Amino acid sequence: MARIDYDRVAATYARGRGLTEDGLAAWRDAVRPYLDHLGLPVVDIGSGTGQFASLFPRWSDVQVIGVEPSEGMRHKAIAATSDQRVRYLPGDAEHLPLGDNSCGAAWISTVIHHVPNLEAAAREIRRVVGPGGPVLIRSAFPGRTTRITLFRFFPEAVAVVDSFPSIEQVDRAFRTAGFRLEKVESVPQVSVGSLAEFRERATLRADTTLLGIPDEAFEAGLARIDDAISGGQDSGPLVDYLDLLVLR
Repeated sequence: MARIDYDRVAATYARGRGLTEDGLAAWRDAVRPYLDHLGLPVVDIGSGTGQFASLFPRWSDVQVIGVEPSEGMRHKAIAATSDQRVRYLPGDAEHLPLGDNSCGAAWISTVIHHVPNLEAAAREIRRVVGPGGPVLIRSAFPGRTTRITLFRFFPEAVAVVDSFPSIEQVDRAFRTAGFRLEKVESVPQVSVGSLAEFRERATLRADTTLLGIPDEAFEAGLARIDDAISGGQDSGPLVDYLDLLVLR
């Protein structure tokens, strides 16, 4: 079960969490070697409003199957794409509506902390992804948040990330299904164009970490952003680093 009600935040999710294709250039370069020349589709597990599902066909000319449990998020994704290489289905990491060995790779972006049973999910992913296919996990992990802007202004939210599965826990869970951790890489992204834009997005609170802190801590974070802007710190795009785990 997800930590937040994604049907409730579906209307504002893309505005609060969406990234530009240019801002994701480093992610394109990081994942493309694993997606190029796949003979089978990529399954995007927890595909949300379709941010990455819509980009992968342009980056690597692959077919993508987005699997998303939230009806609201899924409907937003379907409405936003006309690419015949992309389709969306209901389901979750532990119950993928796909056949054995039917996918060439799996993509899991900022979703791993919503999975109740990692070992069960790893077994299900192993069933669906063909032999040798990579599992690519994009996430913030405990102890690795110092280069993410949000936690500078909302330090209480670090405790929320500390409750997420660690890299070591993910590794152990997937090893039970026969995967090995091949690579851990910190990948930069341009999250927003300015601190003012960051504040506007933060007010939507379409993020697990911001919904996981008390209201007073949230308001204090907004005040810190206001102080930074008034102090002249709003000097340009904000670059954040999330981790990419590659398992195979």
